[in-house]
Amino acid sequence: MSHPSLLAELEVAVKTGTPEKRVETLRRVTNLFLDESNRLNEEQIGVFDDVLVHLIQRIETKALVQLSNTLAPVDNAPTGVVRRLSNHDEIVIAAPVLTQSSRLSESDLVSIAKRKSQGHMLAISGRASLSEAVTDVLVERGNVQVHHTLARNAGARFSDSGYATLVKKSGSDETLAEKLGLRLDIPLELLRQLLARASEFVRTRILASAPPENQEKIKQVLASIINEVGREATAPRDFVKADGLVYEINRRGKLNEAVLLEFIKERKYEEMTATLALFCGAKSELIERLLKNVRHDGLIVACKAAKLSWPTVSLLLQSRFAHHSISEPQLLQAKDSFLGLSQASAQRSMRFMQVRAKVKA
Repeated sequence: MSHPSLLAELEVAVKTGTPEKRVETLRRVTNLFLDESNRLNEEQIGVFDDVLVHLIQRIETKALVQLSNTLAPVDNAPTGVVRRLSNHDEIVIAAPVLTQSSRLSESDLVSIAKRKSQGHMLAISGRASLSEAVTDVLVERGNVQVHHTLARNAGARFSDSGYATLVKKSGSDETLAEKLGLRLDIPLELLRQLLARASEFVRTRILASAPPENQEKIKQVLASIINEVGREATAPRDFVKADGLVYEINRRGKLNEAVLLEFIKERKYEEMTATLALFCGAKSELIERLLKNVRHDGLIVACKAAKLSWPTVSLLLQSRFAHHSISEPQLLQAKDSFLGLSQASAQRSMRFMQVRAKVKA
């Protein structure tokens, strides 16, 4: 059958045929293509492409989903129809070709990632291979699920800025931190940043799950971090500048828990300490002693008196500058203590600690 005569027949099916007739015609043309695909050149594939693009304009969702699943793994699938399917607003139609089709170019994927939904980006993030140009867009626009899928995709390649963005996001996302820490291609300096921000049990999981060829590198990085944290813990601190900065932010009405959270994530020790001190009406030197104490009871009291939420307290406990770390069971115990402590009791305890500190001084 010639191309014009086939199009003429399809024109009738599209304009006057029943939905069932259109689906049957689509199935017949698709099967004909699959039967002949190994023997077709690009020009002949183009004929099928024109026919299918023409036909799918008025085809129901169920049939388009089936067509997308059928064409997704075919290496020489008609490019035009694959592009149409990949750009479809309904993700159940777009997802199969977005995840599998080799007929989509890098520019196709970048364009879709820039314009379409989180579902489209999630489908793209699961492809067997992804270039830096594509992952840059996915990292910038994608949600947590997209980031997690990218991090565990061994075939995804990241630019320096893309990797740096993911590592920064991992500071508040332990699952992302663990997935990134297990990648063989993560640059050494970014691995160091990731492990420095990670909690002790995330570090332990990364080390336990890492492939043998990556374990030694992780051990060396962890050893250098421990030494650095030890030096930071014992270094003398001057809180005058930090106290002044925090006072000024508070005077402008912009000091809140979100600001404290950023200080913690960015490892700004003096600013973090000064902020917590202001929140609970104590001196920065008292808060520093609580941060360095091997017991976390006093710090929990200070955080409760400061009216902090548990996620912030949890991150603070895991980020303390001290010669010790907090284990997962200890963190769970700390959570129970924090949630069970009343605001009034915490504030009374803080006043008592301040009186004792003045007496000792």
